[in-house]
Amino acid sequence: MLPMFFLTVLGCGSGSSDSNQAAGEERTTIAAPVIPTFNADSAYRFVEKQVAFGPRVPNTDAHRECGDWLEQSLRRFADTVYVQTARLRAFDGTILNARNFIGSFQPHNRNRILLCAHWDSRPWADHDPDPANHYKPVLGANDGASGVGVLLEIARLLSETNPNVGVDIIFFDAEDYGKHRLMNVPDQDSWALGSQFWANNPHKSDYFARFGILLDMVGAENATFKHEGYSMMYAPNIVRKVWEIARREGFGHSFLNREGGYIIDDHYYINKIRNIPVINIIDQRDHTPHGFFDYWHTVKDNMDNIDKNTLHVVGQTVTTVIYSE
Repeated sequence: MLPMFFLTVLGCGSGSSDSNQAAGEERTTIAAPVIPTFNADSAYRFVEKQVAFGPRVPNTDAHRECGDWLEQSLRRFADTVYVQTARLRAFDGTILNARNFIGSFQPHNRNRILLCAHWDSRPWADHDPDPANHYKPVLGANDGASGVGVLLEIARLLSETNPNVGVDIIFFDAEDYGKHRLMNVPDQDSWALGSQFWANNPHKSDYFARFGILLDMVGAENATFKHEGYSMMYAPNIVRKVWEIARREGFGHSFLNREGGYIIDDHYYINKIRNIPVINIIDQRDHTPHGFFDYWHTVKDNMDNIDKNTLHVVGQTVTTVIYSE
């Protein structure tokens, strides 16, 4: 915990005065918010646990087992847990047995924030430099597990200290089952199937949050987070607020005040279908041909590339956003 500070406010009243107060005034103290300290070691272990199951590709044993563990983990921390099951048709006709996991904190508080990440991993390493790997599954340590790991650690903090707002944490399934790069088939809406399903069928029919934050690829060393295009289109004020908090926390080297690309991700469909302003904190790079971290959609997206400092930068920023509301 960070230390608590106090602001002094003078107001009219009938209490006694001291030598430094005018007669008829009383001293009132308002506590500044106490921001919990994000534990990057704990977040790292949550990432490591997911990766240990293997590639979390829908319809596999690893996917089912990791999903069961995620549900159990959320039940340890959240006040209420919803498991949303769906049979989703992928671009190639495959029917995916999918689950979205929703953990609600202070479910009766109508002032709510949404936090989300995807928990599945890519079925094919179609950006691997070795063609022999183009149809092998991806472990997805950074692309998937890092965002979930950060949010599980935030869930643990929320279970210990209530903020002033209600929080919903959603782990979306089937985000990364989009079209294979080498397949000549339509790509329209083939990504983010779990969030598309939730946006059309939320766990509560009247669900709404004031704003949301999506975490995707938030664990690699030297990550850089730019103003993602759809985030700026739908929720520019939230982008500015989060990036300003990151700057005040000393993380301006990672949260860059620069425009990034437009990325079809889970937040896009929540904005478009559900009209909840959601931003995407996602690592975007200048030096790679695809604009993401070096091992994106390759067989090397493993624990060797997870950096605790990056987990801390993102986790502490989001934690500060929540407890400053």
